Amino acid sequence: MDRRTLLRTTVAGAGGLALPFTAWSAAYAAPAQNAPGPYGALQAADANGIRLPAGFTSTVIARSRQTVPGTSYVWHDAPDGGAVIPNGSGWVYVSNSEVSASAGGGASRILFDSAGAIVGASRILSGTNLNCAGGKTPWNTWLSCEEISRGRVWETYPLGGAAVARPAMGRFKHEAAAADPVRKVIYLTEDETNGRFYRFVPTTWGDLSSGTLQVFVAGSGTSGSFTWQNVPDPDGSPTATRSQVAGSKSFNGGEGCHYANDTVWFTTKGDNRVWQVNLLTNTFELAYDDNLVSSGSAPLTGVDNVTGSSYGDLYVAEDGASMDICMITPDDKISVFLRVSGQGSSELCGPAFTPAGDRLYFSSQRGTTGSASGGITYCITGPFRT
Repeated sequence: MDRRTLLRTTVAGAGGLALPFTAWSAAYAAPAQNAPGPYGALQAADANGIRLPAGFTSTVIARSRQTVPGTSYVWHDAPDGGAVIPNGSGWVYVSNSEVSASAGGGASRILFDSAGAIVGASRILSGTNLNCAGGKTPWNTWLSCEEISRGRVWETYPLGGAAVARPAMGRFKHEAAAADPVRKVIYLTEDETNGRFYRFVPTTWGDLSSGTLQVFVAGSGTSGSFTWQNVPDPDGSPTATRSQVAGSKSFNGGEGCHYANDTVWFTTKGDNRVWQVNLLTNTFELAYDDNLVSSGSAPLTGVDNVTGSSYGDLYVAEDGASMDICMITPDDKISVFLRVSGQGSSELCGPAFTPAGDRLYFSSQRGTTGSASGGITYCITGPFRT
């Protein structure tokens, strides 16, 4: 049985978990290499300046400082990390605003009906600083993370409710979060040149008000075994969390983070890598490294946010570079899925699929203007593999 067959067979047998990437821990064995994309070559840029494979289309959902179509809500500046939350027969797209509290930092939501039409939009978090990425939880909340020294994780409620700070999850330069319902933990990345990879173990799963912050401990190489050790002082003062545990592994600029059954992936922008952690064997390795592409130019640089499709494809957005969203498939192939033209002073953020897997949302943080007020949020539709 080849690895793709193994992947799809395991997904089919996953039952109620219904999680993407179910067998990636078995499917992946080496850093991804260049290959033609499964959807074919990119076409000429469309009216929105986006190059897509044949059969795919783009739509502008919202623009910073303009009202979201069909609503009276003005979309926030500098849209960044995002996620899709199921909402009855429809869904909610949540998006962070990576600006200061005084400039409107926090997070917003756009509500969609079952046909994908916008039916509402509103603020879900205000008064916070540089909310960069984050992650959704199995109980349908959004963890909005502050990318500042001793930043906080804020648990927000896209389906209704007041946001709450979760200081037990650590005070550091937070980037992304990913929930693991099997081990009942939340993985966390840190955007420092010597950042760490963490997990938070709640006292009670589903309640993030208390628990234990742990840090990833491993050797200095790019593969091997690892353990978790408790961080003595999650408050990070006077000693930063990343400096508290001897032997904790340093990662150069932690960014996006994504979990699927028994595997977690996270990206590091300082060295253009995607890391893969096998939670069954407690081992880690590289899923992608731009220096280890054996032929042709490395398609993915400026690695940032990451998400996954129900088929088992990993989608990684670029901060700058060619303004691409690249795909890494379960058979270790990497290609460009889309490219945004004319926005070289921006970055791509917040990729997230709808529950059906037929729509992909993402934002260009600074759009064509290169400023926070120029953000654009898009929806891509087409024949995604499911």
